[in-house]
Amino acid sequence: MSAAAERKVVLVTRKTRLEELVAKYHTLAQARFYIEHLGADFTDYVEENMAYSRSLSQVSQALRNWGRHQVLDRAHLPNFVFAADDIVVALGQDGLVANTMKYLEGQPLVGINPEPGRWDGLLLPFGPEQLEALLMDVAQDRRPTKSVTMAQARLSDGQTLKAVNDLFIGPRSHTSALYDIALGERQEQQSSSGVIVSTGLGSTAWMKSVMTGSLALAAATGGRMHAEYKPMAWDCAHLTFAVREPFPMKRAQATLVYGHVTRAQPLSLRSRMPEHGVIFSDGMEADFLRFTAGVEVTVTVAQTQGCLVL
Repeated sequence: MSAAAERKVVLVTRKTRLEELVAKYHTLAQARFYIEHLGADFTDYVEENMAYSRSLSQVSQALRNWGRHQVLDRAHLPNFVFAADDIVVALGQDGLVANTMKYLEGQPLVGINPEPGRWDGLLLPFGPEQLEALLMDVAQDRRPTKSVTMAQARLSDGQTLKAVNDLFIGPRSHTSALYDIALGERQEQQSSSGVIVSTGLGSTAWMKSVMTGSLALAAATGGRMHAEYKPMAWDCAHLTFAVREPFPMKRAQATLVYGHVTRAQPLSLRSRMPEHGVIFSDGMEADFLRFTAGVEVTVTVAQTQGCLVL
C-alpha cells in the first residue's frame, strides 16, 4: 500500500436541526409537537435530516473503502488533535467548513455539500458521490487548493484563538463593551457594542453587514457614500476591523473605529469590563476566551493558512 493511501481521513459531522430538537425534547413526538404547536412545518426538519443521513451513508461507505478514517462531531473539534498528514472532510454547511478549518494547521480540507438543493455551498464544492474518487487525488497532492487567511487572537496569558471568518471582541450579553484600543501610534478608550475583526473570507459575511449598514446610515443622514463596499480576497494579507456602535463620552472616544490589521501592525485591546467580556470566532460562542478587566488581546494575521480543496 502506498504512503498516500495510508493517510488517515477525519470526517467532521454536525447534528441536524431535527437531531438537536430531539436531544432537547427527548423524543421525536415531543419535538414534532413543539414545532407544529408554533405553526411551523415539521416536514422540512424531517426532510433535511433524511437528506443528511443519505449523504452521510454515502460518505461513510467511501471512507470504509478508503481504510483509515475517524468520525468527529463538531462539538469535539476544540479538543481534537489532528495529525500533520490527515485529510479532513467536512459534511455540512459552509459554517462547518469554517469551524473546522480554524483548528487545522494547513491540512487539506474537503467540503461536502449534503444537500445542494438546500445549501448554496460556497465552501462545499463537492457532492458525497465524488469523495471516493477525490481522496486519492488529495492524498497525492493532485488537486488544486485555495489558501485562506486566518486571524489569531492571543491573550496576555498565552491563550490563543483562530478565526476563519471573524473574531468578535466584546460583551457576552447586550451590554456595553469597555476597553482600550490601539493600532500603531493611535490609541483611545472606547465604549461600544464590541469589535469585529474580519478575514478576507469573512469580509463577505458579518463585516459586509456592518459596512453595508454604516454606509446606508451615512447616506440616509446626508453623508456621501464615497465607495461601494468591496469584500477582500480570501488570501488577503491583512485583516479588517470595525467597531460596532461606538458611543462617545467624556472618557470614551469614537475615532479609531475602522482599519486594517497586519502582522507588522497588530490590533491591541485591553479590557475594562469586570465581567461578561468574551472573544469568540466564527459564531461559535461556546468556544470563547474570557476578556475581563486587565486582560490584553493582540489580534493579527495567523501564521498558518487554511487549505481548501477545490
